[in-house]
Parts: sequence; C-alpha cells; structure tokens
Amino acid sequence: MFGVYVTHPQVLIDPAIPVPKWGLSEIGRVRAEHTASSPWIGRIRRIISSDETKAIETAQVFASAVGLDVEIAEAMGENDRSATGFLPPLEFEKAADWFFAHPDESFHGWERAVDAQARIVSAFKRALEDWPTDRPIAFVGHGGVGTLLKCRLGNLPISRSQDQKGGGGGNLFAFRLDDHTLLSDWTPMEDWTGA
Repeated sequence: MFGVYVTHPQVLIDPAIPVPKWGLSEIGRVRAEHTASSPWIGRIRRIISSDETKAIETAQVFASAVGLDVEIAEAMGENDRSATGFLPPLEFEKAADWFFAHPDESFHGWERAVDAQARIVSAFKRALEDWPTDRPIAFVGHGGVGTLLKCRLGNLPISRSQDQKGGGGGNLFAFRLDDHTLLSDWTPMEDWTGA
C-alpha cells in the first residue's frame, strides 16, 4: 500500500507576517480543493500535518473530504529560516541553493540541511512505527524538508536537484508503506492518479 508526502500549494506572501503563519492563497486553496476530489484521497486513512498554517489548511481540505481529523506533528515543520526573516524571492532562491549545496553548514543562522533531514526522517518514522502497511497515509508539509525526506528514502545525497519543480508547491511523491521505497518523483498533487 502507499503513503504520500504532499507539499502545501501557493501561499499568500506577506513580509509582515512570520513565514510559518502564512496561509494558502486563493489559487492554493482551489488546487487543494481540486485535489481533494481525486480518487487517491478517498483511500487515505490518516493525515499528518506540519504545525505551520499553510500545511494545516491544506491538510484540513483533504481531511474534510474523507471525514478524518488532522494530526499535527511539530517536528514536520519547514527548515528553520527565522535567522534571516523574510527574503525576497530571488534572494530566497539563492539561499535555498546554498542550503542544499552545503548541507553540513548553516546559511546565516538557518537550520542546517542535515539537521532538518534528521528531524523530518525521525518524525516520519515515529508516525509509521505502528501504522498498518495496508492503510494509506498522507503527510502534508513543505518543499524543503520534503526534499530532504525524499533524498533519504531514495538513498540519495542531499541535493536541490531532487527538489520539486516549478514554483508554488502543491506536489507530492509516493512511497510504499512496507519498505518506504519511493513510488514516484514529485508530481503535481492534482495530477497524481495513485499508486
């Protein structure tokens, strides 16, 4: 059976609000609602979300479609970038490139990629520890730590080449529940047809 790691779609960017408190934009909400009608969503039996607003809002759209509650896992949050605060898009992309290219170092006080990877992998393993392998599960989170998790599951070195393509998020990768083998690369969440 399968599990999926889903990244939140487009958000309302507001430099005056801390990034973890950003919510979905109208486009992001429409994409989440469209995805909630996908056949694979109907098979999901558990939804675990990061504690950041945009992820919770995405997870709630999915959960309401299948009558589930959203579990919150604080350790699934995005890599901690609070040391620099908001960065304009071009500066952020350069910083993200550096973050992935130097996983053992901190970008101006950011959480190191190796530490963020250890955190998300630990949260992932804890959630699946006693979970039956015949009950599909969805994790809802963020692109940075999602890529770090994907690298670990794929036995790949940390690299931005494994990151989701195209800005805005709203992608997923699937994995097998019994051995955590990757079943797909990043795919737009509304386009995935299931494992």
